Amino acid sequence: MYIELSNRKGIGVKALSEQQRSTKSRRYQMTKRAEQVDTTRQRIVDAAVALHGAVGPARTTIAGIAERAGVTRLTVYRHFADGEALFSACSSHWLSQQQLPDPAAWSELPDPLERLHAGLTDLYRFYRGGESMLARIYADWDALPDRRRIELEERNKFFRDALLEPFPASGRSDQLCAVVGHAVSFWTWRSLCHDNGLSNRDAVQAMTALAATTAGEGQR
Repeated sequence: MYIELSNRKGIGVKALSEQQRSTKSRRYQMTKRAEQVDTTRQRIVDAAVALHGAVGPARTTIAGIAERAGVTRLTVYRHFADGEALFSACSSHWLSQQQLPDPAAWSELPDPLERLHAGLTDLYRFYRGGESMLARIYADWDALPDRRRIELEERNKFFRDALLEPFPASGRSDQLCAVVGHAVSFWTWRSLCHDNGLSNRDAVQAMTALAATTAGEGQR
């Protein structure tokens, strides 16, 4: 009787041990598969980001992304249902690697021209650092997903309004709104600095002086 119980207990312990090993093995396999899925997804995103920066979104194809990532087109579609989902992932990944503008820091400055100078300095730093990618993105504006175009437009409006806020209402004319809206544009920075050779500092000073003059004219 004692022997039988001991044997049964031994068999039970052995079965439990095998079950635990099996459970651990399944967990390991699931973790491994999840890691492989994440790795493949990231390779696809990296390939898309590289192509967006090299040839622009309009000339980036699923076939090109698949070839660069070393996967099939079907694999790309398995990870991203459509072009918008892929573009969103690429945008998020690229932005995560940049030092983004910080409007909250600008808003701590109550003086209109100080805030404008600080905000444009921050924006132009970002534009210079991301020029290669940003130039491709804005050049292919019509090829961008609708939602992304709206986001970019709203972002520029937010920057403009944050810089306009400390100006007296009496001086906040349509002309001043247009000047500040123009100043926060990537293409304005590119024209001043890339095309005409100004430093960021000189470009900021030029646009701040223009806004100051425009605000003064609006108060007359």
